Formats: sequence, structure tokens, C-alpha cells
Amino acid sequence: MNSNEPSTPGPGANVSMKLNDAQRQYQQLLDRITPFVLYRWLSTAGLLSIFVLRIIFSQGWYIICYAHAIYLLNLLLAFLQPKFDPSLQEDLLADEIEEGGEDMEPTLPSQRDDEFRPFVRRLPEWQFWLSSTRATLIALFCTFSEAFDVPVYWPILVVYFFILFTLTMRRQIQHMIKYKYIPFDFGRKVRYGNH
Repeated sequence: MNSNEPSTPGPGANVSMKLNDAQRQYQQLLDRITPFVLYRWLSTAGLLSIFVLRIIFSQGWYIICYAHAIYLLNLLLAFLQPKFDPSLQEDLLADEIEEGGEDMEPTLPSQRDDEFRPFVRRLPEWQFWLSSTRATLIALFCTFSEAFDVPVYWPILVVYFFILFTLTMRRQIQHMIKYKYIPFDFGRKVRYGNH
């Protein structure tokens, strides 16, 4: 075999190149739709409506619907929680006080003069949207397979989900009240400087 002959890529290399091209095109599509927040969420709501209508009219796949609802609830909770949880910081501070016996105070801002700390979410809006859209697509595709249509008594699942939703949201709201944060921006934006 002559070492000067060019080697031709095998079929595995062609598949790898096609996969890389598809991933690049997918990322370019995501980059293009990033600024259109309202349209992204409207399309996800439409997709979710199609999924719900599929569940209602087919009278099946209640387990898929329940699992999807629980996943969306977990995403919502992560979206509403701060990235740096003050309750965890208090627990760490209490542990340090017990170990060192020092008189330490929490470092949360409590007066006007304290440093401004913007609300940073544990799950950013973009990841929330992307994860919920992917989950809705996967759940919708699962409804086309009879293997996922497990017979269950669906009213129990609905009641259990609403109980779970109520309890977790109540706990989240109490956390928001206790640590005085609001995960949403209301009102007009304040500009600083000479404009």
C-alpha cells in the first residue's frame, strides 16, 4: 500500500459529518429564535394545547400526561427559585456559628445602602422554555405508541397532581415572602445615568 494515496473517509466519518451539520443547524435555529420570547412561548402553548387535545380526544395516555405535568411543575419551581437560595445560606451560616462560636449575621441586603443584588434564577427563562418544549414534543410523540398507554384511573392522578401543585406552590410562596424576593419584573425599567 502506498502511503502517498489519499485515504477516503469511511461510512462512519460521513455519518459523523452529517450529525455535526445537523447539530450546527439546530443550534443556529435556536440562536435565531432566542430574542422572540413571546412567540417562543406562544408556540410552546400551542404545542401543549395539541398535546392536551390529543389526550382528551383519545381518552388515553394519562400516565404520559401525568409525568409531563410533574416535569413541568419541577421546571416551574426551578424557574421561580433563586440560584443562590437564602435558606441554604442561613443553614451554612448557622453551621459556621455552631462550629466557630462567632457572632455572624446573614449577608442579605436589608437597607437601602446595601449592595443591589438582582434576582438570578436557578433555571433561566431560555432553559425553562427549551426544556418544556422538548418535554412536550417527547410526550406528544409518546402518545403515538400503544406501549405507553397504561390503563389507570385518571381522576386519582388529577387530584394527586392538584394536591402536589398546591402544596409545592404554597411552600414556594412562603419562601418568597420569608426572604422577600419576587421572581418577576413588574413596572417600568429604571435607567441610571445621564440619558
